[in-house]
Amino acid sequence: MADPVAGIAGSAAKSVRPFRSSEAYVEAMKEDLAEWLNALYGLGLPGGGDGFLTGLATGTTLCQHANAVTEAARALAAARPARGVAFQAHSVVPGSFMARDNVATFIGWCRTELGVPEVLMFETEDLVLRKNEKSVVLCLLEVARRGARLGLLAPRLVQFEQEIERELRAAPPAPNAPAAGEDTTETTPAPGTPARAPRMTPSDLRNLDELVREILGRCTCPDQFPMIKVSEGKYRVGDSSLLIFVRVLRSHVMVRVGGGWDTLEHYLDKHDPCRCSSTAHRPPQPRVRTFSPQRLSPTPSPRPASPVPGSERRGSRPEMTPLSLRSTKEGPETPPR
Repeated sequence: MADPVAGIAGSAAKSVRPFRSSEAYVEAMKEDLAEWLNALYGLGLPGGGDGFLTGLATGTTLCQHANAVTEAARALAAARPARGVAFQAHSVVPGSFMARDNVATFIGWCRTELGVPEVLMFETEDLVLRKNEKSVVLCLLEVARRGARLGLLAPRLVQFEQEIERELRAAPPAPNAPAAGEDTTETTPAPGTPARAPRMTPSDLRNLDELVREILGRCTCPDQFPMIKVSEGKYRVGDSSLLIFVRVLRSHVMVRVGGGWDTLEHYLDKHDPCRCSSTAHRPPQPRVRTFSPQRLSPTPSPRPASPVPGSERRGSRPEMTPLSLRSTKEGPETPPR
């Protein structure tokens, strides 16, 4: 079966928490991945700031997880990944040659053994020097998805995705009600894979509705962007029949878009005309004229009764020069063009 999350696209987001728009969704995913790796390997990775990438910069945890996914695949007789990795596990300093070698080994394993799409891959410098943390986060999230199909513990976002996929399979497809970029292709888990998905408690749902109303209430326009609740965690947005799935990830309100996630506030920034910063959604602004409209109009010709001295110039139009000023030396008159 085709992978419904193979085409995940990264997008910037703006969260309930005071992050910048280009940082919020990355911070939310980093928190989720840090909690996931801490639960798997008993680490103390911080979720915020640079501590998450700094803790992974040696590459030892990444290679350890690569071998854990390989062992899970062998236990279930899965086709891939077939081979693990050999790495340096002790006395590795972040930024050293051994650390770079470990990270490069993990990247090669993701590309060749796990089959992670190239659009989700990252480079060694992205992690070691923290040049592109978004690529690192998206790659780790995809590795977590594939490990979850083999029975490994999944991050909360991946569990939400599994819950949404089951909900889409259980509900009959409604006409004219497409999900927000959701690929409904079923994912076939490996045999014996336990189903791990969180169940949203009533308190979580009540908190979700409150947070959604709070974010919508930040717009003070008389005609607010419509967002109608269809069911628990499902909303219809805009004037169309587009449906989106909304979940609460700690203090973040996350929206399932395409194969990935966005924050609700940034999703509204991109679709609500009064919030959107794109020029396509901005109302037309009055342009302040700095020149006279008549400046570009052609200069009227001088009257024949009042010729202007020196008006007979090279290249001048014949109708602008009176015939009485033409010299007899110019030969016979030629009709104007």
